[in-house]
Amino acid sequence: MAASDGVTVAGEHDGGLVAAAASGGAAGSGDTGVYAISVAAELVGTGQQNIRQYERKGLLTPERTDGGTRRYSENDLTTLRRIGVLLDEGLNLAGVKRVLELEAANRGLTEDNRGLSEHNEELRADNRGLRKDLKAARGGTDSER
Repeated sequence: MAASDGVTVAGEHDGGLVAAAASGGAAGSGDTGVYAISVAAELVGTGQQNIRQYERKGLLTPERTDGGTRRYSENDLTTLRRIGVLLDEGLNLAGVKRVLELEAANRGLTEDNRGLSEHNEELRADNRGLRKDLKAARGGTDSER
């Protein structure tokens, strides 16, 4: 993917305002800010001014040190790469923001759905047990149902 300043960056992912769990790697937790803006810009293949603009537009919010220095996490780098992909696809920053918001909402709904499906399976198992207990209490026949 070519970032807005023409540098090529590999990889594609689902991104989001707060990117999904990142690799963590040597930098530690995926949401711990460890990279200075210059390093983040080099790692994702874009300019520091672009990253500052993305922050002004609300596309990401890096951690800050007590002195106010930006620190970017693995999740922030994932989001920056996703921004580059979306820009390459022709979206403007307002469109990129909306896509990132929708992707984040979609991830949340997917997680909710997964939890509900698991809960539904538990309820089905409980229901099977209750039916078995009811059948036994009725003397083993289902004719009274």
